[in-house]
Amino acid sequence: MPKLASYADLLALPDDVRAEVVRGTIEVAPAPLPRHSKVQGAIRGFIGRPFDDDDGAGGPGGWWILLEVDVRLSPHDIVRPDLAGWRRERLLEPWDLRPIDVVPDWICEVTSPSNARYDRVTKARLYLEAGVPYLWLVDPDTRVLEALVRQGERWTEAGRFTDGDVVGIPPFDAVALDVGRVFPPAPASSE
Repeated sequence: MPKLASYADLLALPDDVRAEVVRGTIEVAPAPLPRHSKVQGAIRGFIGRPFDDDDGAGGPGGWWILLEVDVRLSPHDIVRPDLAGWRRERLLEPWDLRPIDVVPDWICEVTSPSNARYDRVTKARLYLEAGVPYLWLVDPDTRVLEALVRQGERWTEAGRFTDGDVVGIPPFDAVALDVGRVFPPAPASSE
C-alpha cells in the first residue's frame, strides 16, 4: 500500500508550487488566470466588508473570510480553498495558524476549465464528508454562482445566480450580493 501524503509532504514542496493533499494524494494546480483572481477578490470584498472587515460597512460582522489558506480536514486531506469563512466564535485567532484545523463554515471555489470537475466533484464530496455547511461554486466562464447547503449526507441547491441577480445567498443572506459585479466585465458584443 502506498504511503498517504500529509501536510509534511506539502511543506517539502518548493514555495512556488500550488498543491493540496486530497485522499492522501498530492494534487498540483496551475496558477490561476486573472479572471479567477478577479472573482476571488470581488467575493472577498463584497462578502468580507459587511461580514469580516471592521470598516463600518453596516453589515452583521461575525466572520473571518480568508483567501487561499491551508485547511486540514483530516491528516490526509489538506486543501487550499479559494475562499474560506469561519464564524469567529469557532475560530478565535487564525492569524498564525498553518494549517487551520477547524472545518470552515463556508467554502467558495472559483472553477476554471482545468479544475471544474475536481472542484465540483472531488472537493465537493470531501467538503460534504468533513461537515462544511455551505459551499459556493463560482464559474467565471458561464457567470454563474451556485450555492449549496449541506443537508445531512448530501448537498442541496440553495440557488444559482447570475448577472442581474441581487440576492442574499446563504450563509451571507443578511446582505444582498449583486452577483454580476463578482465577475469581470462581460465582453462587449461585436457587431
